[in-house]
Amino acid sequence: MARLASVLKGLPLALAMMAHPAVAQDVPGIEICTAEKSMERRTGCLQSNINFLKANLTKLALDSQQRLDAANRQIEALKATVAGLQKTVEQLQAAKAPAGDAKDASKAAPAAK
Repeated sequence: MARLASVLKGLPLALAMMAHPAVAQDVPGIEICTAEKSMERRTGCLQSNINFLKANLTKLALDSQQRLDAANRQIEALKATVAGLQKTVEQLQAAKAPAGDAKDASKAAPAAK
């Protein structure tokens, strides 16, 4: 009896699924075209594969170009940062050089006495 009750519970779902048959969907992707018997269907299958590959290639080329452009912008920003740091180092070395010469002169003068 319990088994009959569980079968009857699933019956509305089964009837609903049979009332609305599944509709085939054309999912984009690479298909195996050698299974097609007629030349027209095989040609259409191959053309579908070509269109899919062309769309993916275009998308990947655009993505790659965007990544290259972003990397080039980052490289230019880093070059500008390095140039600024080099200038700062040169300024610090130039400021240190006269102070260093004065210390060397004061050390050398007492030693000469």
